[in-house]
Amino acid sequence: MPCRFKLFNLIVLTALLAPQSFAQSKRRHAVDQQARVGFTPDGRVALQPFSMDKPLPQVESNVQVAYYVPRAIPRAQSGAEEESDIIGAIEPDRNHPTVAGNRAILRGGVAYAPANAPANVKSAIWAVNTIRSKPYHWGGGHGSFNDSGYDCSGTVSFALYHAGVLNQPLPSSDFLGFGQRGRGRWITIYSRHGHTFATIAGLRLDTTDLRTGNDVGPRWHIDGRDAGGFQARHPVGL
Repeated sequence: MPCRFKLFNLIVLTALLAPQSFAQSKRRHAVDQQARVGFTPDGRVALQPFSMDKPLPQVESNVQVAYYVPRAIPRAQSGAEEESDIIGAIEPDRNHPTVAGNRAILRGGVAYAPANAPANVKSAIWAVNTIRSKPYHWGGGHGSFNDSGYDCSGTVSFALYHAGVLNQPLPSSDFLGFGQRGRGRWITIYSRHGHTFATIAGLRLDTTDLRTGNDVGPRWHIDGRDAGGFQARHPVGL
């Protein structure tokens, strides 16, 4: 009888304590859930610090980050930009403008001969400056080196005459056999039947304005020209 009484008391005690343990377990579970989702003990959502700025990337202290800076690519520049790059290197002689180095530059349509160029190349550049505003005349510069206007081969003949490498004007087709084959160090003549132009110390001497396609007369240009269909020749030694 006493054993049965003790067993009965144990069963009753367990039944009374079980709901309290379950309630406490449920409360602990709820608190854990609130902590996971950011709730405070009183049930409010815990605010996190924030900023409108983008977060800065975190870089480990032992990581070295290398930055690549692309190299400047050379390009044809306008006369004003070229002038700003070479201030102090120009000899602004009105009749014999010169610039330091190996390449001619263009300022206001006037070519500046490079100081390192041979004397006859400088003479050719300075001579062409005197006709740079004359108009295009078909056949101009062929009866005489001094004319009121010039065509393409007359312009190139004028330059070569003042370089001391030509005695009389030539038509475009005759330049196909002039001098030596290939491009020269200082002067290159590009010829085909019907047109001729030249490059002298890096500047193009041409009667054609590529922007409009029109013949305008003897002019210096800083941009190149497609040489497809032309034969390149150069004076001996230049």
